Amino acid sequence: METPFRSIETGGQRARIFDAGDGPPVVVLHGWGGRIESMTPVLKCLADRFRVIAFDLPGFGESPVPSGVWGTPDYAAFVRDSLRDLGVTRARFVGHSFGAKTSLYLAATHQDLVEKLVAQGSSGLRAPPSLQVRLKRAVSKGARLAGAAGPIGRTVRDAIYQRIQSEDYKNAGPIRPIFVKVVNEDIAGLLPRIKAPTLLVWGTEDHAVPLSHARKMESLIRDSGLVLFEGAGHFAYLDERDRFCRVINHFFSQGSS
Repeated sequence: METPFRSIETGGQRARIFDAGDGPPVVVLHGWGGRIESMTPVLKCLADRFRVIAFDLPGFGESPVPSGVWGTPDYAAFVRDSLRDLGVTRARFVGHSFGAKTSLYLAATHQDLVEKLVAQGSSGLRAPPSLQVRLKRAVSKGARLAGAAGPIGRTVRDAIYQRIQSEDYKNAGPIRPIFVKVVNEDIAGLLPRIKAPTLLVWGTEDHAVPLSHARKMESLIRDSGLVLFEGAGHFAYLDERDRFCRVINHFFSQGSS
C-alpha cells in the first residue's frame, strides 16, 4: 500500500507532506512547533470526502530549516508554490495558530487559491503590551546591562533571560530568528481583503491567543463567523475533536454542489 507521506522540493526548499484521499482538495496547516501528526484528528475527519494535503512546514517535523529568516509571507509563498506543483489551483484550508495565520495571509494575498477557510486559534494580531510584557522588557533591559558587567553579570543575565523567555522562544532552536520575526508581524491590515468564507474557531480558555483577537478578526473579515468552544484551550481542535470535525464538515458542505 502506497504511503501518503513523501518529500517534495519547491524553490530549493524540501518538505515532508501528507497527500491522500479523493475529492476536492483541503490543505491542513499545523501551528508553531507542530507537525503533520499534530493535525491527525483533522486529517482523519476529512479523509473520506476530500483530498487532504498537509505539510511539515519548513523548520518543523521532518522538514529542513529554511535558508534565511522566513516570515509568514515566505511560508505562504512556499505553500502556494508547492500546491501549484501538486496540481492544486484552488482549495479549502484548515489551519491552527501559525498555520491559520499563514492560511489567512494566503486568503488575503492569493484570493483565487482559497475557496473556504477554517482558522482555529489563529495568531497574526499584535496587541498593546500587557503589564506583564512591559515588566519583562524592563527586566530584560536590566539583564542586558548586567551582561556588560563581566562574567558574574553575564551569569546573572543568562539566568534572568531563562526565566522570562517564552517556552516557544526557548524551544525554537535554529529557527529562533524566524520565531522572533513571525511574532512581530501583524496581518490586521490584510484581513479586509479576504473574500473566502471564513470560519474562526476559538476556545474560550485560549491563553495563547486571546478571544479579543478572534472578535477583531471577525470584525475585519467580511464573510466570517466565530464559533466558540466553551472551556477549550488553544488546541480546541484536540480538546473537542468530534465537535470540531462536525463543524468543519458542515461548513465545507454549505454551498457545495
